[in-house]
Amino acid sequence: MANGKNIKSRNDYIDFHCHPALKPYGKSYNFKPVRDNSTHRNRSRSIWRYNPPSLGDKLVNFLTGITKFSQSNFTSLANGGVSVICASLYPIEKPFFRNKIKNEFLKDIASNFATGVGRKRVDYIQGINNYFEDLEYEYDFYKQLDGHEVLLPEGKFRYKIVNSFAEIEEIKKKEEIENNKLTTICVVLSIEGMHVLNSDLKKSPDETKFLNNLNAIKSWQHSPFFVTIAHHFWNYLCGHSESFSGIVKKKADQSEGMGLGITSLGKKVIKSLLNTTNGKRILIDIKHMSPQSRSEYYKILDTTPEYANIPIIVSHGAANGLKSFDDRTVGNFSMSKKLNPVEINFYDEEIIRIAKSGGIIGLQLDERRIANEQTIKNTKHSLKRSKIMHYRSELLWNQVQHILQVLDDKKMFAWDCIALGTDFDGIIDPLNSFWTSEELPFLADYLERHAYNHMRNTGFKNAQNNIDADEIIDRIFSSNGMNFFKKHFV
Repeated sequence: MANGKNIKSRNDYIDFHCHPALKPYGKSYNFKPVRDNSTHRNRSRSIWRYNPPSLGDKLVNFLTGITKFSQSNFTSLANGGVSVICASLYPIEKPFFRNKIKNEFLKDIASNFATGVGRKRVDYIQGINNYFEDLEYEYDFYKQLDGHEVLLPEGKFRYKIVNSFAEIEEIKKKEEIENNKLTTICVVLSIEGMHVLNSDLKKSPDETKFLNNLNAIKSWQHSPFFVTIAHHFWNYLCGHSESFSGIVKKKADQSEGMGLGITSLGKKVIKSLLNTTNGKRILIDIKHMSPQSRSEYYKILDTTPEYANIPIIVSHGAANGLKSFDDRTVGNFSMSKKLNPVEINFYDEEIIRIAKSGGIIGLQLDERRIANEQTIKNTKHSLKRSKIMHYRSELLWNQVQHILQVLDDKKMFAWDCIALGTDFDGIIDPLNSFWTSEELPFLADYLERHAYNHMRNTGFKNAQNNIDADEIIDRIFSSNGMNFFKKHFV
């Protein structure tokens, strides 16, 4: 089992999607100089600041679904035994803060409350005209402490931005030789939303500027491994899926462009991303795309010979329990009716396609996304933390079991495409009791119990799917991700 107490035992977990910089980068706007990633780890503008949820924070989260506390700061990542993350760069979209609340002061307070990024950061986004510039600022924020050593009670740590699997492997080998005197969290960069290519929001999209900005990204010292094309709002590239719920859904309007397909400009951006003549190929993460956009992207892959071996990435997502784009009825598997049947989640036919492509599905830890309202309502309650963890971790196991059943039904091996993509600090409602990266060892332990209980009484169409529970957890939390990096992060 994973070790929830002995931190230095190195669980070697991999998280395909989190936002360690989102809150400290935002808070840095409250100070001068702005955008300073402080070397003092107790300061709010430090990416290492440890800020576990208080009882009040947990209560606010329980009542509203809003998460103000830091979930994936590097201290929490270190405490949770996370060894590799895909850190998502995300210039917050202007419509997020230009919402339906009319009073400007209340608008600022509500936006700050929802994201925890600080009022001055909210002010900056409300007046932003250049997403690309903001992207480069956040990229620089990570670079400022790249390789900087931090002394924690558990030992000496640092994070290092890496450009390939070979670099990850080299770092790990060196740590073994030196008996883990210094522990490194490897950072693989990604970007969430190609709205970042827009450097002049006041004008109509300029194709030349968009593509020039993309070429600039591909020439970075640490270019991203993958990017999403879509995010929360219309970006002139492709249609997005509805992604908000609860309070945020009531105040932020996502309707423009929602459900549309890929535009002509979007197709050129995709071609440039996948091109290998203008720098290293940047893979595409299909999260947040509308079903129409995803369908069109699959067609691009199917009809372009040089794209034959491109893996499909879902960095942070969930199955929706529905059969396909053309048949959006609930599937016939035992978990189908327990999942959240929304378009931002993925259909059974897509799970099969992702697996066949050698792709990866990073399961996110957002309660609202992984289960439907009735399933959450039916989840047992307890005052004992151990029981809460057991009940809530089952919501994630339902996702794992569904993917297993969908792929085994096709006699496919199911255990090489599932990983973890927490979306911590991405304005999510985490599984109760698994609030931050620090609790990942406990999540692994409880998930292993569910795996054991399921596997001991289950038959399979593909006998290779009958593996031990501890191997399942190792694959989801670590080895599947490492194998994916080995094959594609070159």
